[in-house]
Amino acid sequence: MRRVLLSLALSLFIFIAHAQEKFSFAFFTDLHLNANEKARSYEGLEKAIVEAKKQKVDFILTGGDNVDVDALKADQQDKARALFQGYKDIIERSKMNWFFTIGNHDRYWHTDGEYGSGLFSSFFGKTYYSLVHKGWKFIVLNSTEIVDGKYCISEKQIQWLKGELEKTPKNQPIIVSTHVPFLSLYYPVLEGRYTAADTFTNQKDIRSLFDTYNLKLVLQGHQHLYEEIKVKGVQYITAGAISANWWGGNFHGTEEGFLKVTLKGNDFAWEYIDYGWTVNK
Repeated sequence: MRRVLLSLALSLFIFIAHAQEKFSFAFFTDLHLNANEKARSYEGLEKAIVEAKKQKVDFILTGGDNVDVDALKADQQDKARALFQGYKDIIERSKMNWFFTIGNHDRYWHTDGEYGSGLFSSFFGKTYYSLVHKGWKFIVLNSTEIVDGKYCISEKQIQWLKGELEKTPKNQPIIVSTHVPFLSLYYPVLEGRYTAADTFTNQKDIRSLFDTYNLKLVLQGHQHLYEEIKVKGVQYITAGAISANWWGGNFHGTEEGFLKVTLKGNDFAWEYIDYGWTVNK
């Protein structure tokens, strides 16, 4: 029994020590590598990677819309595969650790896989999963699943998430990555209207699953705008876009960039990094 208690105490000490270790990561969202702007988008992404290396991040987490394949037709599968392969080649050349979130434009509808995710999964694995890094738990969600024609988290994914949270210590700090936001003011502020594309439809139910856990930060994509919303102690950040206005310059004042998040203990800080690429270069 004494040995067991000592082992548990040592495990707790190791967890706390790791949680106190400072580290940073980069959140790259809305990269939109596409066939029409292939050279421009590849150049921009590689420049963003150079800047991420300068920032000395431990890894890159993407926020979805990695490539643009959702509009490609069944007879364009070779083009879809080439876009994914070109992206993967850039990733491998970077010699960095990457983790991926799926976005609505990453879905190619003409291969096996739920909600168009099959081709994405063949290159990058599961569309929802978790990982732990230096005491922080990252939960990556697939908010591009579809119910009644709207973005959502499916029942199958909900059951997985419940099981994942049950395995999570109540005090372990959590970061969630989602492409379609939980919260966003994009359309209401810029266009004076709310649309179904603003958020995924069952976001309230999903958010409530975290109520008794230590959710600290939600990272979001999809909108190409940089916005910060804090609700009930949780920070939501919609992190602009690597591609800004789909490789056409800034988007409503948000330049091409990515989020750098720095964590230490239970605390975190962030900054938006304009990596210096512009449409004129």
